[in-house]
Amino acid sequence: MFARSLLPAWLFFMAGAPHAAEAQVAVAANFAEPIKAIAAVLEKTTGHTLKITVGSTSRLYAQIRNGAPFDVLLAADAKAPAQLEADGLAQPGSRFTYASGKLVLWSADAAKVDAQGAVLKTDGFRKLAIANPKTAPYGAASIEVIDKLGLSASLTPKLVQGESIGQTYNFAFTGNAEIAFVAKSQVLEGGRLKSGSMWIVPQNLYAPIQQDAVLLKRGANNEAAVALMKLIKGPNIQVLIRSYGYDI
Repeated sequence: MFARSLLPAWLFFMAGAPHAAEAQVAVAANFAEPIKAIAAVLEKTTGHTLKITVGSTSRLYAQIRNGAPFDVLLAADAKAPAQLEADGLAQPGSRFTYASGKLVLWSADAAKVDAQGAVLKTDGFRKLAIANPKTAPYGAASIEVIDKLGLSASLTPKLVQGESIGQTYNFAFTGNAEIAFVAKSQVLEGGRLKSGSMWIVPQNLYAPIQQDAVLLKRGANNEAAVALMKLIKGPNIQVLIRSYGYDI
């Protein structure tokens, strides 16, 4: 969770709103921990609450297209929110970039991954987990890194794919894969590595992972949804988001 010191103390003692509402929020798997922290701030400062559904952006997008009752989408890319606008399912002008994701190579073993990622060029592992590159932005970034390092031939036979970046992290966390390309936000707590070992992948090895938020048509008149979108843009929450390893 987040450190309270990142936010002014008064945020935690304001009275809740007299007419608190609840918003249903679809959230990309890489943002699962930050949204819990943001939801806590929202409830403390406004009284509004969030019902959070976490999953891959592609699956959440499909659910919205099929009528799922979400008010807000926090995606792992810019494409899905833009497409929802084009589909007429999002409130025009509400889309904005709330974070820029960072990719890391991570292992639950504290001695497995070195600070330069040289382990990728060794025989020190059997399986490398990545998110599905066809549906997950972090998976596409992982393939881009592998290609730029010239390691496609040696690493492709070792790849195992998760449906989302959340499942990919679990492959490595449980030891089903010794190493994995995951979101930096998944392995940090309070700005520090929670456990294991990691290599922060240099930005020049993959295209920026722009993550956009959009207010859906269903949420246009939902006070909790509107308040959430406003809160995320605020400087205090931006500090919080950065503490999980994102850029803004």
